Amino acid sequence: MKVLVANRGEIALRIIRACQEHGVTTVAVYADCDRRAPYVQQADEAVGLGANEPSESYLAIHKIVAIAQQVSADAIHPGYGFLAENADFARAVEQAGLTFIGPSSEVIALMGGKTAARQVAERAGVPTVPGTDGPLSDDATDGAIREAGALIGYPLFVKAVAGGGGKGMRLVRDPDLLLRAVQGARSEAASAFGNGDVYLERCIEQGRHIEVQLLADKYGTVVPFVERECSIQRRHQKVIEETPSPVIKEQTRRALADAAVRLAKEVGYTNAGTIECLFDELSDEFYFLEMNTRLQVEHPITEMVTGIDLVRWQLRIAEGERLTIDQETALTPKGHAIECRVYAEDPAAGFMPSPGVLTFHRLPEGPGVRVDCGVEPGFEVPIYYDSMISKVIAHASDRPASIERMLRALAEYEVVGVPTTIPMFRWLLATSDFGAARFDTTYLDGVLLSGADVPFVDIQRNDELEDLAVLAAAVSIGLGGSRVVRTERTNRGRRGDWRHVARAEGLR
Repeated sequence: MKVLVANRGEIALRIIRACQEHGVTTVAVYADCDRRAPYVQQADEAVGLGANEPSESYLAIHKIVAIAQQVSADAIHPGYGFLAENADFARAVEQAGLTFIGPSSEVIALMGGKTAARQVAERAGVPTVPGTDGPLSDDATDGAIREAGALIGYPLFVKAVAGGGGKGMRLVRDPDLLLRAVQGARSEAASAFGNGDVYLERCIEQGRHIEVQLLADKYGTVVPFVERECSIQRRHQKVIEETPSPVIKEQTRRALADAAVRLAKEVGYTNAGTIECLFDELSDEFYFLEMNTRLQVEHPITEMVTGIDLVRWQLRIAEGERLTIDQETALTPKGHAIECRVYAEDPAAGFMPSPGVLTFHRLPEGPGVRVDCGVEPGFEVPIYYDSMISKVIAHASDRPASIERMLRALAEYEVVGVPTTIPMFRWLLATSDFGAARFDTTYLDGVLLSGADVPFVDIQRNDELEDLAVLAAAVSIGLGGSRVVRTERTNRGRRGDWRHVARAEGLR
């Protein structure tokens, strides 16, 4: 089999490595700015897309399918993001006589609409958050919208039917603001997804985001995996994930798994997918939110606690193999794993994306540490795409040990050239709230908006000043100055003066 990987960055590299271990030839496609990216170098073949803009590169359906045909590929793996959940892309792949490594285009289309997915969940007996049965019609009167809101109850969300990532979403606590929220969500959704349909859904206060990974073959077998906790979010975007969840009891774990299996079988699902739920910790109840019909960003933590290679199984399922994974193995975690998504963002500027050149990039290593990375020193983080540069995964015997291992890994991780979210993770994982798992989906945004003492700016500034100080000290030594280098301790976690002395000595 020959697989074209229709993606970029760390996920493209992850898929290419799995393919090569599986004995599959790989083809990378790349935008102009990704010409020297690690995934392009790793692939057996690479073909340029001739542009940087997403619409002309990684979102260009016909261009990608044509390249797959030109290189005689047998299948296309979409990764996540870009075209991964685009039913038109999956359909174009199928019509070209190629294998789409994922579910069918019909299933993607069905589960990609949130209201349709809710209806599927209800047929499968999976509880859903109270809300409208379908999207609000374009000609719905103001009175009808107000009446729908009153029946659901406040607070409630206005949500886009298509897309995700918080776009087209509005939280409404005051009934008088509902109409304005509907109008704003429709406009944003139409701009972001080309579909302005929205629906109403009750807001579960202090809910937690819990999801269930699953694999399904073409013969009706569905295997659910131990749940993932994804409640640490910023602007509705996940930033830290862990498995197992620190608050899910075994009985609830089994109920979540059973619900995921019922829903997958209801639609004839195949390959990898994820059921996302909202968990009410007070009542110990969960509600279906949506289904991601693709591989998830956070799939590595599931692999770490189960020892199962999800991407290899995606390939096997696409080749027609039967699932032979023991369900108890998939549901019984061995230890605990945490993932931090490292973005090229500036904490001092409201986490704005900060493209630029990575002049130095030192990855953490050691027992239980995995880094899925799509960059290397000298690589320029482009302005056109998502700014994530890597995912750091720490696996240990239990949650406290996993947190300590992640803190050690983050202390080792060094990036020069662009600001990153590493300082935020160093701070957050060391807080008592995270250690005690006292958080929900609103926690991180609440802390950042509260004006609490979050030393991101100081940490980032001190990093830069220390690099300059070390360089200046090295120049001084080279010119015959004192060999004794003194540095001021900063807010960099566990680093001591001895380390900076060693760095300065190394520059000689």
